[in-house]
Amino acid sequence: MALNIEDKKLVVEEVSALVAGAGSMVAAEYRGLTVEQMTQLRAKARAANVQVRVVKNTLARRAVAGTKFEDMANTFVGPLVFAFSGEELGNAARVFKDFAKDNKALVVKSLSIGEGVLDASRLDAVAALPTYDEAVAKLLFVMKEPVAKLARALNAVKEQKEAAAA
Repeated sequence: MALNIEDKKLVVEEVSALVAGAGSMVAAEYRGLTVEQMTQLRAKARAANVQVRVVKNTLARRAVAGTKFEDMANTFVGPLVFAFSGEELGNAARVFKDFAKDNKALVVKSLSIGEGVLDASRLDAVAALPTYDEAVAKLLFVMKEPVAKLARALNAVKEQKEAAAA
């Protein structure tokens, strides 16, 4: 069913709002996926806090115009599904990567984690980005380990002195 001009404006506004709040965006061609497979993709995305939209490319180009994802507009060709992740930059890429393992019809065309567009070959690198919790855990380990090493060294010196005194 064709959209009238008012419906198109609403779609552009909705996608623009998603783009404004997104930390990363992924565009993938879904040609060949069944309705059931698309439903599974949407369910996996919802579980990972990723927004998924199928929008006409012309409307998507208007929605990203003037945003940090504007460079991606040149890659909007063919039937595309768009995924937007919030603060967890790798979530959208992770969802599409995992889904594409079992469904070869989903082909990532481009992605972005802010300024500029990345080639689809960078999907694995973006999907490997740590989540917020993982990044905090790694940071805490890096901050804690030098202090722990110092404590172990001081304990070893103490034990040496006690052994020498005995």
